Amino acid sequence: MDLVDKIIEFETGGLSDMQVIELFAELVRTGVAWTLQGSYGRAAHQLIVGGYIDANGNVLRQLPEE
Repeated sequence: MDLVDKIIEFETGGLSDMQVIELFAELVRTGVAWTLQGSYGRAAHQLIVGGYIDANGNVLRQLPEE
């Protein structure tokens, strides 16, 4: 699944919580999080502040499988 497909899945609620974290890690890692609409940047920032990902886009905390 490419990045656009992942974003569409996110927008339609089709991703698990862990998949959302992995998506935002990829968005931060590629810099795309900061070029999309503001809600993506804000969500990425909250995941960084919350300790789920770092500013380089690395996943720091895994969630249990759903």
